[in-house]
Amino acid sequence: MQEITKIPDCFTEPLASVLNTLRLTKETNRYYRGSNLRHLTDRVYGGQVFAQAVIASADTIKIGSTEILSQPRPIHSITAAFLRPGKVEVPTELQVVDVLDGNSFSTRRILAYQNEATIFSARASFQEVQPGVEHATPMPTAPAPDTLDSSVDFFAALDFPAAKYLHRYNVVDLRHVAGPIWVQPQKHPTANTKIWFKLRSPLPQGADQTLHRAMLAYATDQFMLEPIMRAHGQYWLNPQLSLATLDHTIWWHRDVDLNHWILAELTSPSAQGGRGLSVAKFFQEGVHIASMAQEGMIRVKTK
Repeated sequence: MQEITKIPDCFTEPLASVLNTLRLTKETNRYYRGSNLRHLTDRVYGGQVFAQAVIASADTIKIGSTEILSQPRPIHSITAAFLRPGKVEVPTELQVVDVLDGNSFSTRRILAYQNEATIFSARASFQEVQPGVEHATPMPTAPAPDTLDSSVDFFAALDFPAAKYLHRYNVVDLRHVAGPIWVQPQKHPTANTKIWFKLRSPLPQGADQTLHRAMLAYATDQFMLEPIMRAHGQYWLNPQLSLATLDHTIWWHRDVDLNHWILAELTSPSAQGGRGLSVAKFFQEGVHIASMAQEGMIRVKTK
């Protein structure tokens, strides 16, 4: 067995634990094994498997392995489906299939398993860095993150198990422009919201763009459904609320840096049949760096 060594050492929690789950073990040429983070439930956090899929698929893009793959090919998109809930105590195994290595693009298919059952599938695309036409959506206005309340401080001030867990283990600092909806709904429901976020402690020196992009996938799965919830007066700790990610697509347009503040502008164009769609644009230093779409199950129990 061979360990992937692209993840630099880190001794700062909770980041160190997250990076340990991305430090995959290569079982064979295209098979990988990863551990799971503890979670509020016994289910594996979807963003973790998403990030592991980015790391595993990127490991198969070997520069110099063929005449075609002579230049770096960063991941530029991934489309994933969350098929079954994963169990925290069961290691997650990932299989990567080479679909295409073309003149400019490479495509990989990723399957994640537990106990031989598929819990996740994805298609990732990589492109050689090339010149071309360029434009971008302007960054929207928003209050500066240092003027907004921190999720880290918010959870530290609450005395119940879920808050204690999030204060200790959530690697992301979130700052909601319209205020958080963890323990109560938004006062005036709307299908739009803005959220600043970054890692609570910086990625260590040596972290490459693949790791930064994987960490973006990791971080965003925890808030992509918020505009749907806000539109319907829901909040995260509502015991009558049932949520699950169904599918999630990311397009990376430019380099990202999870050590510095990123602004997410989210909206929900539709919700129906117990499902809702959320789309988002991400900005850093005035530049549009990524876009996402996520569909999730959202159900509210009736008494």
